[in-house]
Amino acid sequence: MTSLTSSHGMVALVQASNTLPIMVFSLVAGALADSFDRRRILIAAQVFMLAVSAALALTAWAGVLSPWGLLAFTFLLGSGVALYNPSWQASMGDIVPRSDLSAAVSLNSMGFNLMRSVGPALGGALVALAGAAAAFGVNALSYLPTIWSLIRWQPETAPARLPREPLGQALGAGLRYVSMSPNLMRVMGRAALFGFAASSVLALLPSVARDMLGGTALTYGMLLGFFGLGAIGGVAVNSRVRARFANEKVVVGAFAGFALGVAGLALGTHIAVSGAALMVAGACWVLALSLFNVSVQLSTPRWVVGRALSFYQTSVFGGMAAGSWCWGLLADARGPEQALLAASGLLLLGAAAGRWLPLAEFGTLDLDPLGRFREPELRLDLRGRSGPIMVMVEYRIAQEDTEAFLALMQIRRRIRIRDGARQWALLRDLEDPDTWTESYHVPTWVDYLRHNERRTKADLDSYEALLALHRGPERPRVHRMIERQTVPLYDDMALKPAPDIHH
Repeated sequence: MTSLTSSHGMVALVQASNTLPIMVFSLVAGALADSFDRRRILIAAQVFMLAVSAALALTAWAGVLSPWGLLAFTFLLGSGVALYNPSWQASMGDIVPRSDLSAAVSLNSMGFNLMRSVGPALGGALVALAGAAAAFGVNALSYLPTIWSLIRWQPETAPARLPREPLGQALGAGLRYVSMSPNLMRVMGRAALFGFAASSVLALLPSVARDMLGGTALTYGMLLGFFGLGAIGGVAVNSRVRARFANEKVVVGAFAGFALGVAGLALGTHIAVSGAALMVAGACWVLALSLFNVSVQLSTPRWVVGRALSFYQTSVFGGMAAGSWCWGLLADARGPEQALLAASGLLLLGAAAGRWLPLAEFGTLDLDPLGRFREPELRLDLRGRSGPIMVMVEYRIAQEDTEAFLALMQIRRRIRIRDGARQWALLRDLEDPDTWTESYHVPTWVDYLRHNERRTKADLDSYEALLALHRGPERPRVHRMIERQTVPLYDDMALKPAPDIHH
């Protein structure tokens, strides 16, 4: 882009066009990752990016690539990444046990950032020696080993007992789960803020190489290489830093360290100074994003992990897309130095945001399926799509236990809604105040079965506490009912049409 235009805004839009589709399409990709064979999704995404990269190489080779054409191709490549990432990230939990998940995320980050240091330097050398078309061509060929590996990979998958959720319903279930999980919402907020401010480096780095350092494509590749080397260093110290400091302190340090690196990049006039600043920023980049990623995965059960990761990616890459555009506009108006200094100040504010959005420690909750639900024997012949279903659970609670019961039902309400319940309510009998009834709806019988299969072992604690408060002679009675419309269309004379008096 720096060879096609002198506009800082257009250069920054390359980063924005790469991250915008991840923000736009990640939610759908996350629902697909939880509903379909992840390996096939990964292969499809890689083949799509191979085709786009080949078309980009041919367009550049023919000499007809324009600035807006480059942005269009970059947007398509970002769309492939949006499809790929949720399935790839969710697959980690299928490959390694929960205890090794943090290390697996760090190892994946090391591989990615190792190539971040090698790939751009190679790309810059290729552009300098043979032009952009050659670099794009090599990039297209780089997808082939990954596609071959995915074809050979044969993961074990458990057969699905229930039919697949429709796409819209799956998206709603993911949104409901994330919105009813306070820890996840705090991760999303901090990730979006970090992505918005930290995107200034990747968005403006081409302008830094060209205008502030007077360099070429090779200079840009070397700067990205420094950033990647710093990221590898961040991976190397990642486990030790997490073992020694609380999650919130790690995030605060990552925000503050990245702010220091951005300020150094803004004030540096030599590639050595800029490289040192980028190494600091790269290390903090990995510390923050890998911690966010692991927090999401360890706070989410397997049935919804792809969607939770997609919401996380929407947050961080949405922040990066918006930030890239904003920092580009500011660089056009005030210069890249001022834009980078402004981003550094915002990162310091992000470090202080932990006062209102602190990150929790990694939970020790067991999010494996509880596996205790047994489908009841019904005397009505229901189909999977039969509904709506109303569920009522009766409790007998002594007067002195009312406050404890209400506190537990607050937790129960969040779990119910999180797992798909609608119109949740808690009722108290006016004539027998010790009788309480919990009620909720689900659209169909299949949704009721799915709702119960989503219970995790961590949810058992609140239910056992409720059972301890229950004073009835037997366990709380569960009523499962199907709604039927019995009121006719014209219920009474007031609703009937007036008779025709002319006949």
